[in-house]
Amino acid sequence: MFSLRGEPLVLALIVFCMELFRELGKQSFLSLLIYAILFAILVIVEWCYPSLQGVLLQWQDPSFVVGIPASVLGTAYVLTIRNPKNYLGFYPGILMSLLLSVQFYLRGSFDLVILYVCLFTPFLIFSLLSWRKQTLNPTASSEAFTPTFLSYKTAIITTIIALAIVLADYALTTLVIHHDGWGDAIAIKIAGGLMIAASCLANFWMIYKKVDAWFWWIAYCLSGLVFFIMIANLFSIVLFTIMLIVNLFGMIAWIRIK
Repeated sequence: MFSLRGEPLVLALIVFCMELFRELGKQSFLSLLIYAILFAILVIVEWCYPSLQGVLLQWQDPSFVVGIPASVLGTAYVLTIRNPKNYLGFYPGILMSLLLSVQFYLRGSFDLVILYVCLFTPFLIFSLLSWRKQTLNPTASSEAFTPTFLSYKTAIITTIIALAIVLADYALTTLVIHHDGWGDAIAIKIAGGLMIAASCLANFWMIYKKVDAWFWWIAYCLSGLVFFIMIANLFSIVLFTIMLIVNLFGMIAWIRIK
């Protein structure tokens, strides 16, 4: 990947890293622009329809405010790692995960706080270290940066694990969190469980640059859309629609690399 002769190697590495930083900056600006336009539209909608004020933009809610930079960072993260060489994208990803844990703490969702702090953030750190090692390795071949698909056997095992997570979350939600019946709020519980399962598997397989990670991110966005439609959270519906589009572009970018 780089010249193996002293100074040319160092110079090539510096130039390459500068390119990665420029890409991170470009994608971060694009993410900021996307949400600036989104919020401008939502402000106009609230102005035109006073009944929606405080429904779309809940400025009085601290968790909503914390979620704004988390969303910007999360989109910058996804846009940046469309390039399998750019490990820098995981820095905003880690910040996003930590901010989301704060958001869930403010909402009283302590189970999700533990999930983000103890599982998702370590996954992102592992991805950062793994990608960085490959990217800065002078002898790395092009195959190291080419995303691959899971084998059929591994894909099936992954799906079974996802179903197990959904069932476990269903039981936890029923018996511990809501203390309701097994037949209560079935769709909401399943959608919530799918969000957790999909995000777990997406984060895990991203470490190994598996295209299947994007399939799970899309499953996360779709289940999130269903979840927030059922609880009538308009802002989150819009947010997850944007996330779905961004992740679709990420998936297409990785498939085209193959």
